[in-house]
Amino acid sequence: MRADHGVRLVLIGGFAAVIHGSPYVTTDIDIVPDPEEDNVRRLSDALREMNARVWTADEPVGLAFQHDAASLAGVSMWNLVTDLGRLDISFEPSGTGGYPDVARDALHLSISGVEVDVASLADVIRSKEAAGRDKDRLVLPVLRRLLDEQGR
Repeated sequence: MRADHGVRLVLIGGFAAVIHGSPYVTTDIDIVPDPEEDNVRRLSDALREMNARVWTADEPVGLAFQHDAASLAGVSMWNLVTDLGRLDISFEPSGTGGYPDVARDALHLSISGVEVDVASLADVIRSKEAAGRDKDRLVLPVLRRLLDEQGR
């Protein structure tokens, strides 16, 4: 997401786990946007600027789609590909109450000069546990160990 659009969001998922020290590589960015209408409008503008397309395994270059704040907010999960790479948008990741829930304990970091809120490791773990996918179960032992080490 381009910082100049002012989209309020929390980074979650595999990339957030990497920021917390996970050795597992991820190929996409997962975000949880604030669902407030003006924020989702700014998100739509940013997606348009990044040439966002709907990603599917059968169409890895993506399918063009028209969107605005209402259409984006009307779907709980978007799997996209942009000119900058893969982007997954979830308004309410598994096991969470959405943006207000994950923003509460998020870390505010500056990454390459860009201010970003990153979900706490506990929230990343909670979401991956609730999702129950094989790829999540694989990384959970490492993430739990990292959380234990952070607590010491």
